[in-house]
Amino acid sequence: MTAPRPQPRIGLVLHPTRDPGAAAERLVAWAHSHDSDVFVREQDAARCPDGVHAIPEAELVSQSEALVSLGGDGTLLGALRLAAGSPVPVLGVNLGHLGFLVEVEPHELPSALDRIEAGDFTVEEHSAVVAKRGKDKLVAFNDLALARVPGEGVVRASLEVDGRRSGLYRCDAIVISTALGSTAYAYAAGGPVVSPALDAVIVAPAAPQSGISRPMVLSGSEPITLRLDMAGGAPALEVDGTAQGRCTAADPIEVHLQSRAGLVVRLDAQRHLARNQLKLSLLDLPFLPEEIRDIAPGR
Repeated sequence: MTAPRPQPRIGLVLHPTRDPGAAAERLVAWAHSHDSDVFVREQDAARCPDGVHAIPEAELVSQSEALVSLGGDGTLLGALRLAAGSPVPVLGVNLGHLGFLVEVEPHELPSALDRIEAGDFTVEEHSAVVAKRGKDKLVAFNDLALARVPGEGVVRASLEVDGRRSGLYRCDAIVISTALGSTAYAYAAGGPVVSPALDAVIVAPAAPQSGISRPMVLSGSEPITLRLDMAGGAPALEVDGTAQGRCTAADPIEVHLQSRAGLVVRLDAQRHLARNQLKLSLLDLPFLPEEIRDIAPGR
């Protein structure tokens, strides 16, 4: 006799401010009908339906066999960062607008959970850039950036690649991204689109004034060090778009690529790829999506 398949324990990660609404209700209703437990961080419990278990953030990953993020790309990236030390699969549910990472729409959530329960899904592995600054360790799945603070000088930093001095930046921001993040901040700064199948690191300057003025694509096996010249000001440090304080010349920023740091659930990889190709093409058009609908023939 075959032993019954254990029901999944689900960790729920919410957008920092957005109401999860019907999506959270669908998830909790599905879990109750399948004898599954839903865990949520204590700070998010007040926005959840009855029946979820509020636990400390530090325990969310260890208590969950999978995470479900309700929000947009930023929420999914936050879920991946939570699990970076011990990756579990993360399913992204889109409550935003133009998400590249999230795959499932709210009305698709119950059927998506059915497939996860049945093991009918694939896992997409993602690398992360890991930055060491003094005693701090920061993990980014899209990018980390040293950005000029308004009213202060430009970012000035020397670059070392695998211990070799490789030039000087003088610019508004330095963006260090994974291949996954090549279509985010690095793309906006003029960087190339890099296949997420590559273990690569992209270094792109935004609005360069002198020094290195073109994006660089480096092997994931090459560690990077940035050394700041504070004559250019104290830049802000951003991780996947979230502020992480200011940088000082006292602490060089050492960066390396960590493979398989995050696991993303994919239910239909080809459909997801086709959607992303369309979304990426929209970024190069001078119209918003709703404006395209307004001018499309036959609309």
